[in-house]
Amino acid sequence: MSHDHDFGPGSWSADLGGSHVVFGAGVLNRLGELALDLPGVQAPPQRALLVTDPGLRAAGHARRAREALEASGLAVAIFDEVEENPTTAHVERGTEAAHRHGTDLLVGLGGGSAMDCCKGINFLLTQGGAMEDYWGVGKARRPMLPSIGVPTTGGTGSEAQRFALVSRASDHRKMACGDRKARFRTVVLDPDLLQTVPRHVATVTGLDAISHAVESHASRARSPLSQMYSREAFRRLDRAFATYLADPTDTDARADMLLGAHLGGAAIEASMLGAAHSLANPLTARYDVTHGVAVGLMLPHVVRFNGSAASADYADLLGGEPTDAAERLADRLQQLATLAEVPPDLASCGVDRAELPALGLRAAEQWTAQFNPREVDAAELTALYESAFESTILTPA
Repeated sequence: MSHDHDFGPGSWSADLGGSHVVFGAGVLNRLGELALDLPGVQAPPQRALLVTDPGLRAAGHARRAREALEASGLAVAIFDEVEENPTTAHVERGTEAAHRHGTDLLVGLGGGSAMDCCKGINFLLTQGGAMEDYWGVGKARRPMLPSIGVPTTGGTGSEAQRFALVSRASDHRKMACGDRKARFRTVVLDPDLLQTVPRHVATVTGLDAISHAVESHASRARSPLSQMYSREAFRRLDRAFATYLADPTDTDARADMLLGAHLGGAAIEASMLGAAHSLANPLTARYDVTHGVAVGLMLPHVVRFNGSAASADYADLLGGEPTDAAERLADRLQQLATLAEVPPDLASCGVDRAELPALGLRAAEQWTAQFNPREVDAAELTALYESAFESTILTPA
């Protein structure tokens, strides 16, 4: 099956980490052609469900995606009920919409929430059961529908990953449901889509992307491949973040943010994250702190805590000597968090200090904690919450 398309100046396509990735300004307009040319699909799809959110529909992006699909002869239905931090309820409603439409292609258009919901729908539509049945890795027993990911933020990199992060509606416990069959066959990276991202969304998704590059680079599961992705991701995101926040119309900054976020996602897929994400998830579940804010606040404390256990990896990101790399990186991450107007401490986020030990226990249950370069348990994670509560600094390793 051929993938030779003329995507225009500055555009390119390549097979990257298991997906066919198409990059360039305006490539959303080629979505229909790409749908008919999905890798590994024998019969072209006929009925597509576009999974997105109300904001993207209002911005006109869903209409453009629909028109591009319809221009290639596909019948398109739109499910736009995705909300931030999607729950099992969102996935179930989306699955019902997919059943009604007779869907044979899924397209996720949006940030990480739309991507996760789209992957969750694929699990339930093809495997049956409930999302809880797929909590973990490799639990899908039947083939899954071909799918396309179209990110509209420089953030989660979910389009590069096999995991659907879905919260259980009953208790908001975040479940990571992963399977290689759930990965998007094709990923469409169009930097033009970032022009309409509200500043508050751009800041928190950008911080999330930066945290992916940092944590995956020092993860215990890191490899030369994952570090190649994370190094390039950090280089692009670090140089573009301030410019993009100041001027979303800057072409180079948009391109760096989108590609950097995707490479950060690819780095996670090839390795894993660390303690900052374990600490962030309970803050989101208990206090509704936006994920990017939570991880952006906690990451400098984690980097300092890791100290010499990750100094060589941190130096590889920043350059210079490993001796003070953790401190230099933490300072840089704090600068970026301040630029993004992240609250200075957990107290400013409304966190109750008396609940920190309970939060520490929940953080220790998060699976990313085991991949942190310095071992952590509930007591040390609670101490990290304490340091972030008062904006103090733990002694490095």
